[in-house]
Amino acid sequence: MDDRVELGVELLAHLEHAELSLAEAVDRIETVTSDPAVTREILETAEKRGVIDREGDTVVPTTGDYVGFEGGDVVSKEGEFTCQRCGAGITTGYFIEFDAGDHGPFGSSCIRKVTGRDED
Repeated sequence: MDDRVELGVELLAHLEHAELSLAEAVDRIETVTSDPAVTREILETAEKRGVIDREGDTVVPTTGDYVGFEGGDVVSKEGEFTCQRCGAGITTGYFIEFDAGDHGPFGSSCIRKVTGRDED
């Protein structure tokens, strides 16, 4: 299976949202891939595994397994990076460490938006 699918499923499994629109879920997935076929596969795989429930245009994460900002799930690295979400140049990159691999870099506000810690 494509590594992007595993990474996308893990991202959906760790979202801190009671629910979000399909468009918001796709916005998060687009930090992994912009390929529509892979996006669809991520959503279908996540639903089959019980990571999300889809009700029309609403996505409901089911695991409650949130990213721990203090527990080492997120690491920061210094350097010259481009934020995976907004495209801004950043000198501190934040990466989420998933079993499928590291996801990032993100800026300080985008890492919180991607995980659902802050609303858009």
